[in-house]
Amino acid sequence: MKLNIISIIEKKKLGQALTAEEITFFANGAAKHTIKDYQIAALLMAIRLNGMTREETVNLTLAMANSGEMVDLSPIPGIPTDKHSTGGVGDTTTLILAPLVAACGVPVAKMSGRGLGHTGGTLDKLESIAGFRINLSMADFISQVKRIGVAVIGQSENLAPADKALYALRDVTSTVDSLPLIASSIMSKKLASGAQGIVLDVKTGSGAIMRSLEDSIGLAQAMVRIGTDAGRRMVALVTDMGEPLGSHVGNALEVKEAIDVLHGRVTGPLLHVSLALGSYMLLAGGVAQTPEQAEAMLRDALTSGRGLAKLREMIVEQGGDARVCDDVTLLPQAAFIGEITALSTGYIHSMDTTALGNAAQHIGAGRREKTDRIDYSVGFVLHKRIGDYVQEGEALATFHCKNESDASDVTQILREAIHISPEQTQPLKLIHAIVEAEHIVRL
Repeated sequence: MKLNIISIIEKKKLGQALTAEEITFFANGAAKHTIKDYQIAALLMAIRLNGMTREETVNLTLAMANSGEMVDLSPIPGIPTDKHSTGGVGDTTTLILAPLVAACGVPVAKMSGRGLGHTGGTLDKLESIAGFRINLSMADFISQVKRIGVAVIGQSENLAPADKALYALRDVTSTVDSLPLIASSIMSKKLASGAQGIVLDVKTGSGAIMRSLEDSIGLAQAMVRIGTDAGRRMVALVTDMGEPLGSHVGNALEVKEAIDVLHGRVTGPLLHVSLALGSYMLLAGGVAQTPEQAEAMLRDALTSGRGLAKLREMIVEQGGDARVCDDVTLLPQAAFIGEITALSTGYIHSMDTTALGNAAQHIGAGRREKTDRIDYSVGFVLHKRIGDYVQEGEALATFHCKNESDASDVTQILREAIHISPEQTQPLKLIHAIVEAEHIVRL
């Protein structure tokens, strides 16, 4: 029987499961623009209201992945691995764990995205390094990973075109908050990117897509199941985004912090989460048997300087100025730098992480639209975390702005987003759960 979109919409409207053939017909129609936007929107709403089975979600992911280019990483020796974050603020783990993991013998073939909205993008951070090229041909990408074990590039425009079509409509039809649609969107690009070992960093809290812990765990399990059913080695860590992960927010500032971590000058939450994610990448890559063994390998790569050397090597290979690894002042510098002070005495009780990300975007570190130009030098450095004591007049943060007006704006936004209470508050837990296809460990 010939498939048609009306009957597929009708079926899902009534809460029935769609076949793999029906889902593939829908995904291909979205990618090739042979199905009208209003019909796609109708099916998206039916999916949002009635959900999808595990099998449907896997089939939708595979159909979207296969709607465009499927990257073949088989020429790379070993098990190519990747890490994906659902998006955060001050989250510079890729720049730390990618060179560390590669230095431990697991190839890291990573395709990253740009920042949009309140979350930062790895590509924007890397492009704050003078000359760094994020656009490599697939042949050059694979060749670089074979030579030095690591490359981080932009996603191909031909990657999962069905997802691009659906994503654009989800945003304007109030269907963004559908677990199967979120999971299939993320995983279609990961599967198309070709990595065989995939570690997911699923955020939870005030700066996350899913703000409740249970919703974040549900998303993590859905994505892990999709990847497992597609034959990939999968695990997800649910990590906290109730405050920025690192202290530095803004592209060049975050690169500086990553370099400081790899030099051994900075420890704390950013390093802790990077090591945890990196450990599971070593497990997926088959070079370690336990998380404890894997973390010991990563710490050795850190203390020996092999991780920093690998970052330097990657920057050179991709045309960047690797001198930044030894002199961070070569990164873009803001013209206007000053302190944001606390207006009261007490403990840092909570932070509106989305507002903090939006503050960085407002002063030029991020984009409202994909075509917006970024100022790589701007952002801010937080001096306090949740649970810390602060006195009135003490510095909460240091702003890096292009002018005094932006400095005034970011000062007001940060004071409103960082909540001080007279009552003592406990620091946030960094990692809440480790999620596998049929097993969840709550920490």
